Amino acid sequence: MSGTNIPNKAASFAVVSGKGGVGKTNLALNLGYALHRGGHRVLLMDCDLGLANLDVLLGLTPDKNLQDLLSPDTRPDDVVVPIEPGGFDFLPSASGVPELIDLDEDVQALLFERLNALIGGYDFLLLDLGAGISRTVLRFAAMTRERLVVITPEPTSLTDGYAMIKVMLTSHGVRDFQVVVNMAASAEEGKRSFERLHAACARFLDLDIKYAGCVRSDPAVPRAVIRQTPLLKLAPGSDAGRDILQIAVRMKRMRDAQLPEIGGGSGLDVPSGPNVQ
Repeated sequence: MSGTNIPNKAASFAVVSGKGGVGKTNLALNLGYALHRGGHRVLLMDCDLGLANLDVLLGLTPDKNLQDLLSPDTRPDDVVVPIEPGGFDFLPSASGVPELIDLDEDVQALLFERLNALIGGYDFLLLDLGAGISRTVLRFAAMTRERLVVITPEPTSLTDGYAMIKVMLTSHGVRDFQVVVNMAASAEEGKRSFERLHAACARFLDLDIKYAGCVRSDPAVPRAVIRQTPLLKLAPGSDAGRDILQIAVRMKRMRDAQLPEIGGGSGLDVPSGPNVQ
């Protein structure tokens, strides 16, 4: 069952997509930044195993990565890279390492056993997973309490998003999905895209997926990528920046609802206005 394999106080979210090119990694980074600026301790874990690029978005060159954690000589603290002071941290993965792409269940269990004490010190754990429906992606996604499925209004993205949800349901029994529509021309287009996906899931899977929100297309996004700076640090008042903040507010409310189960937390509000610095 979802959420039972990460037994700690962090509200865990897997950020997933059925296909690449939907802006999933950039969204995960900025959601983490928004939650941190709202007063929460956040750990962002790059689980795009073998094709990692969160370090590129951040302009970082980590000395160690998740592969090193498989060695008993490496402590989890040795791998964590601070993004912002005060508890916004990053666990990097490795790029171009084939053995990381399809971890077997024993290795995956060992990895999270070593990480468990570290993860428990955060309010939020965000897993940026690779695109598609590989066994490793599905297993990681099934471990978290919530899944953010990132799609765009393109028909191929909707189709692949549906496939991701269907496989998660049939292979892991997961029924909790929050959908984010990225790169929407407008809020109305975002909602229409979600409604098409919702209708398919309701009709063919008997599944009631939820709408986490949309992020509008915004020229500030590629500028932030080029500068290797989170959008919410470079242009918090942009359309996309405000949209991401609203999704972070929803995530914070979801964590509040889970507090009796996961325990503790600062209870601070994520700012919903444009002036996050």
